[in-house]
Amino acid sequence: MTPSDPLSATFAALADPTRRAILARLADGEATVGELAQPFAISGPAITKHLKVLERAGLIARSRNAQQRPARLNPEALKAARDWLEEYRRFWEGQFDRLDQYLQQIQQKEPRP
Repeated sequence: MTPSDPLSATFAALADPTRRAILARLADGEATVGELAQPFAISGPAITKHLKVLERAGLIARSRNAQQRPARLNPEALKAARDWLEEYRRFWEGQFDRLDQYLQQIQQKEPRP
């Protein structure tokens, strides 16, 4: 099953903790499959499958360097997810601000002992 839009593909790729860990590693610079597989108790082919999901989502790019295919992070691909989340962050901040104002009003109306 392939998500039909880029934002869904991004969130589907980010749903797996191994893929998030791979992205975190790639934030330090490009790496080969072998380098990415080291901290995990999974095979190189399993890492390759994770890389394909990340690549289809546009979160990483891979190049060919002789026998190796190093992967590198494509941070621009996370922009759409960040923008989508930012709308909800502003919404919730507004909600919390209104709640804070309401609580302050209640506290001012209560008699002090």
